[in-house]
Amino acid sequence: MVNSMTGFASGRGDGLGFDWSWEIRSVNAKGLDLRLRVPDWVEGLEQSLRKAMTAQLGRGSVTLNLRLSREAQPETHRLNEQALERTLAILSQVEEAASKNGFSLAKTTASDVLSQRGVLELASDDADTNGLLSLLTFDFESVLADFCQMRAQEGAALNSILSAQVDNVAIKIAKAYEIAVERKDEMAQNLRANLAGVLDNTDAVDEGRLAQELALIVVKADITEELDRLEAHVVAARDLLAKSGPVGRKFDFLMQEFNREVNTLCSKSQNKSLTTLGLDLKVLIDQMREQVQNVE
Repeated sequence: MVNSMTGFASGRGDGLGFDWSWEIRSVNAKGLDLRLRVPDWVEGLEQSLRKAMTAQLGRGSVTLNLRLSREAQPETHRLNEQALERTLAILSQVEEAASKNGFSLAKTTASDVLSQRGVLELASDDADTNGLLSLLTFDFESVLADFCQMRAQEGAALNSILSAQVDNVAIKIAKAYEIAVERKDEMAQNLRANLAGVLDNTDAVDEGRLAQELALIVVKADITEELDRLEAHVVAARDLLAKSGPVGRKFDFLMQEFNREVNTLCSKSQNKSLTTLGLDLKVLIDQMREQVQNVE
């Protein structure tokens, strides 16, 4: 069962004085391209999330956003002792200079000192980044599981569409075999008529050269090999649809091979019904290839 490269999931959580929200989405890509937007001050978080995603995802351009914020807390203050010492030293120097020059200053109060910048500051405990890392990594597991589940659900829909298209290709190949058998008699009659015309209008014919030309015409008109390869490609496509894991690249290459054989079939058809059938196959294969672009 194939997976789709497109998907979306989101989630919310809180703990250790923080709350957060996740958002993960992906679109088609040739390989696995992970783009993470997470807080860089939680040491090891990006590496941990990237490792988890790499283990679960094979292809796709995946973007992960994490919005992390501290929960509202009542404001408390603390004294910055270093700032206090600097402020008192400066005040002492000012008072001493004023006294030497005959100036009298008002008495400095405690509120005057505390109002100085940096002496009194908001208290904020340092975040427990190790605990936060573990909590976020654990919470992300459910978000990633939801994301993978959505990709799997879309993959199931893709699997159903592609299976029906592969079955349709197989039906058309079987019909092409039937037309090819009917076409042999028609081609043989045309070949005999053309040969009779040549012999009637030619005094001497190189029998060896004639045999070579006839053999070349037969080979060029034979589509059995193309039909056999198309049947083999149908088997390969069904095998890929039954497998788990990333198969998109192999499927894309297989669609190129489908297209190559159908192009050859059309160029060698020499039959209106067979040409029409070949063109129908080309349209169907193009439709399949569009769907394959979404396969992981």
